[in-house]
Amino acid sequence: MLFVNSRRKMKKSVNIEKTRNWEYLKLAFGFTLSTLTVPLLNSVDTAVVGNLSNPVFIGGVTLGGTIFNTIYWLFGFLRVSTSGYSAKAFGESNRREEITVLVRPVLISVLLGIFFVLCQKPILWGFTHFFDAGREITKYIAVYFNILIWGAPFVLLNYTFLGWIMGRKEIKKCLILQLMTNFVNIALDLYFVKVLKMDVAGVAIATLISQITTTLLSVFIILKTFSLKEILYNINLKEIFDKAEVKKVGAVNLDLVLRTVCLLVTTNLFLEKAAHNGKIILAANSILFQVQYLMSYIFDGFANASSVFSGIAVGEKDFKKLKWVMRKSIHFCIIISAFLSTAFILGGEKLLLFYTKNAEVINTANQYKTWIVIFPIVVSFGLVIYGNFTGATETGYIRNSMLQSLVIFLILYFTVVPAYQNHGLWLSFIVFSLARSLFLMRYVKKFLEKYKSELNVKHL
Repeated sequence: MLFVNSRRKMKKSVNIEKTRNWEYLKLAFGFTLSTLTVPLLNSVDTAVVGNLSNPVFIGGVTLGGTIFNTIYWLFGFLRVSTSGYSAKAFGESNRREEITVLVRPVLISVLLGIFFVLCQKPILWGFTHFFDAGREITKYIAVYFNILIWGAPFVLLNYTFLGWIMGRKEIKKCLILQLMTNFVNIALDLYFVKVLKMDVAGVAIATLISQITTTLLSVFIILKTFSLKEILYNINLKEIFDKAEVKKVGAVNLDLVLRTVCLLVTTNLFLEKAAHNGKIILAANSILFQVQYLMSYIFDGFANASSVFSGIAVGEKDFKKLKWVMRKSIHFCIIISAFLSTAFILGGEKLLLFYTKNAEVINTANQYKTWIVIFPIVVSFGLVIYGNFTGATETGYIRNSMLQSLVIFLILYFTVVPAYQNHGLWLSFIVFSLARSLFLMRYVKKFLEKYKSELNVKHL
């Protein structure tokens, strides 16, 4: 009898493991498809103008896109923290709290979006002087920026809405949102640029319309989950602006902002240096950077799955599930990095041709593509394990690891780049990516030990 019971427990444990594996993979692949559409917006813009005759268009769109990446990435916490808090509330089956953790960042998104629209002139002036990319490229940066800045409130709202939906494990809805964004963007890109011959302005208008469309669709999806009556009934301004809770959320968001600042300093210094090396180097680096963005967002899909599972595990007070998610995250870091490196080795040249047919730009990009082969191997842990920490809203470790990585990048940037030029620039970026992984992995044991003592350990 004891043997039979033991076998039953073992079988039950195996079944739970299989179920969790499938749920994690389903969530990860769904989020990967969803998040891949984010860099596709800028990739499609780059590809459309890259196939026009003038390589200056690529520089204008890339540097214009970098301005928005700087602005929006800085407030990427609206998606990341909202996803973590949404997952916790979902794990607790607390509908009132789910509404509270949605309304709070919505208010922040609207206020920030209006602020950026009002401050558009000094923002453009500051960035164009920083890039100092020459009169011709600066002209197209301004064209791109002056149109897309009006989308700021919509983009920030989209971050919040997407994070909240992700936290509830609603993959299909996330995918529908992102696919609709890209469908509208691609269709209008081709129409405005290929048919109406609007070059950079056409690309910007297409992206703006797609951003507004996504906001409207997000509101529709949320109102299908919670009726407007239920949302209004459960809005409690005292809870939303609770001093202790606001302070806690503010600390998490500040950590994520500092993490993003580190990324932005690295990215902007990289592109600023590339801009000073001439329009061909800038175009080649811009295309290779789009490739690494695509790879990063594939990792981000798995990071989002880990974030949701971690948040739910904390909400359910289930340490074993939290530990299981960490193990799975590490497992898939190895698999994905090997796959992406191999895929780029085999199909990298064809992928570069997707972005431009300019022979000089392609030949230059081919000289530096080895760095993209290395990139997924060194960055994987820093990108995926990050999700485990954000899901538990344990962001101090993320902040510390990024600050340490930035210091290493700056040392290399000012010592190696002057001697080795563009190869030195790529080396600095790759070492920065490796440092992100190594420094964050140092905190895994401490993270698990903390939650082992805080959560009730459940048995499988």
